[in-house]
Amino acid sequence: MPFGLLAGLGAALAWGTMDIGSALASRRLGSLAVTAGGQVVSAILLVSLLLATGQAFPTDSRAIVVSAVVGVVGAAAYLAYFTGLRIGPISIVSGMVAAYGGVVVVMAVVIRAESLTAVQVVGAVVSTFGVLLTAVAFEQGWRRTHFAGPGVVFALAALILFALMTIGLAEAIETSAWLPVIALSRAVNAVLTVIVVAVAMLTRHPAFRAVLVAPLPASRGAWALIVLGGILDAAGLISISIGLEGSSTWLVGLASSFGPAVTILAAVAFLGERLRPIQWLGLAGIAAGLVAIALP
Repeated sequence: MPFGLLAGLGAALAWGTMDIGSALASRRLGSLAVTAGGQVVSAILLVSLLLATGQAFPTDSRAIVVSAVVGVVGAAAYLAYFTGLRIGPISIVSGMVAAYGGVVVVMAVVIRAESLTAVQVVGAVVSTFGVLLTAVAFEQGWRRTHFAGPGVVFALAALILFALMTIGLAEAIETSAWLPVIALSRAVNAVLTVIVVAVAMLTRHPAFRAVLVAPLPASRGAWALIVLGGILDAAGLISISIGLEGSSTWLVGLASSFGPAVTILAAVAFLGERLRPIQWLGLAGIAAGLVAIALP
């Protein structure tokens, strides 16, 4: 099995496990608190690892700028994703976000001049169609087709942002070692989300309602899930970064996108969520398309 595929799957396992806990925590603390808390924990771990190994933040100007931008994009991506998980069915939102791997493939071709075979192009089309079937509810005929829920809008935003984050990481790692890049990126991410939390708490503006208000009361278990989520997030970021340093961007990004598949299976098996038949078909299309993209 190719190294890049193994590294991407390692990230997928970590992030897929993280998503379940983060979704449950966001329903008690709000997605903004979950995003900020997880990113702070992740940043502390990565910066500590950086210092423990005797390394420092990147000195190359391009790596610094790109890493910082990746941190900003990552903050927005996680906030959009956790908000989607809180207000929409976990299985639907995760299924859509899983398609970011296909978007990474396209971006890798356009931005990084990587190549795909004809079969891989077909796979990208199939996975995109699968996303549409997963995200859309067909009720009372085609004329009344609509998004399956409000979480879908946030899932679409997260899909694009996670793809941009992956491409940005690959670009930064070209000019600096992977650990300094992700440590700086996550530090920027954590600082930004903490600032957003402070602003949201002070202003209580209605625009922050979707990310501040939680439908369930807070609990100690929810805070523990945030810490666990931060640890898993750091593990996933380390795995994908090692892969990006030594393998093709499209392969690593594609493999890492299977994380939501872990979330979907857990949500259906343990949280009692149910999918419509056409949405199962959509998930099957995503899986088939991603497999085709991965073929040599």
